[in-house]
Amino acid sequence: MSLPRFLSVAPCVSSLVLALGLAACSAKPDSGPVVVSAIGEAPALADAAKGPLDPAARVLLDATAQGLVRFDASGQIEPGIAERWSVIDNGTSYIFRLREGEWPDGRTVTAAEVVKLLRHQLASTSRNVLAPFLTAIDEIVEMTPEVIEIRLKRPRPDLLKLFAQPELAVFRIAPPGGSGPYRIVAQRGDVVRLRPAFDPSRAADDDSAEPPADATVKLIGERAAKAIARFEAQLSTAVLGGSFTDWPIVLETRIAPINRRFDPAAGLFGMAITRREGVLSDPANRAAIARSIDRAGFTSAISPEWASTTQLLPDQLDSAAAPALAAWTQPLAPGEPTPRARIDAWRAANPGDIHLKVALPAGPGATILYGYVAGALLSLGIVPERVAADAPADLRLIDEVAPYDSARWYVARACQPCSGAALLAIEAARDADSPRLRSQQIAAADAALASDVAFIPLARPLRWSLVSIQLKAWTANPRAWHPLNHLRSDTN
Repeated sequence: MSLPRFLSVAPCVSSLVLALGLAACSAKPDSGPVVVSAIGEAPALADAAKGPLDPAARVLLDATAQGLVRFDASGQIEPGIAERWSVIDNGTSYIFRLREGEWPDGRTVTAAEVVKLLRHQLASTSRNVLAPFLTAIDEIVEMTPEVIEIRLKRPRPDLLKLFAQPELAVFRIAPPGGSGPYRIVAQRGDVVRLRPAFDPSRAADDDSAEPPADATVKLIGERAAKAIARFEAQLSTAVLGGSFTDWPIVLETRIAPINRRFDPAAGLFGMAITRREGVLSDPANRAAIARSIDRAGFTSAISPEWASTTQLLPDQLDSAAAPALAAWTQPLAPGEPTPRARIDAWRAANPGDIHLKVALPAGPGATILYGYVAGALLSLGIVPERVAADAPADLRLIDEVAPYDSARWYVARACQPCSGAALLAIEAARDADSPRLRSQQIAAADAALASDVAFIPLARPLRWSLVSIQLKAWTANPRAWHPLNHLRSDTN
């Protein structure tokens, strides 16, 4: 048996492949625990509130600490801590009835504690990445020991999708843990063993029954190259959390096409103009850079099926107008200067070399992207420099799946920074008292961002998984989210 070809891309995984080689020779039986590799590191739950989470941390948090609601296999809303809910007062009041549940120490989940934990997550000092999109919440109150109400300043029809995100899972810091659907039974480094949480609604004679072997999950947080090697050796049943950065590694393996799955992910993938100084202070120069990037060449270099885009919004969504198209997306008009001529004219008035820092994540896919961005900059006489994703930069990649289906999320995330007109429209959309006014302000913000060239769209997020055929319930969805309890059976 020959070694996988992707060792030329990721030689650091060779020892794992050698160790797992014999296992690759036989098919994994359709029984026993589900073994899932999630790309990233699985931290202690106590660290979950300290900032943005990588895919592995999100999977672990969602598995052990559900929110009021959660996503099912198809990305639709299903009950979480709340068994049912209703929306009243013209969409400004959400009432949730909690179902019977337990914390890991056996204590009953109560409305009072859920209210306290949710208030903490949404406090002004919270580092929760979703907090800026929940400013419509006026208060969260306990109505009875089993019922809570979320009162809004203005209607938010997309509220449930936000509360289904792992970042709004309800969990305790001390002792750490949530109400399920799984419990951590053992954790060693980035390997976590999970079993279904105790269900208080079970019959008394079932209370001591152990979950069947195929109901348990072994979750491993690890680098993409190692996760891919494990799957190719048939020692895992799924890899979750894949993005464009590591897809080229999959292409160098012998993993069958039937096991390679893509999500129709909705979100942003492009370069934000993060520093408006020097050559980037002029919208015409920013447009010249946007026009020069061969986005179609880049996406086809990653995957022939990955389509490029030149617009910020994927669809009209809740905007009052169709997605705005920037002037740079149109062919040059007669007499209009070329991108190089535009930059040369600016350089003539501002002598000296032009250097721009480009912030990208690690991984071979990001290296391919840098090649196309750097090539565009060099063609304009600009010297590029690649820096880490979180380093100070002039251009920074945004690669995010939208947490809910509002155009306001797109315009708000693309403003990093943006013009005063765009910012005012984004804020006005946030504070709008009616859906009509909100949609009008979103359209204004979209048009202002296109005119300002604050964001350079390239594509939509590329999200992939590797899935064993035994996980028949895996379902592609726009959220690119696959709960552990909905992998083997959609009735778990």
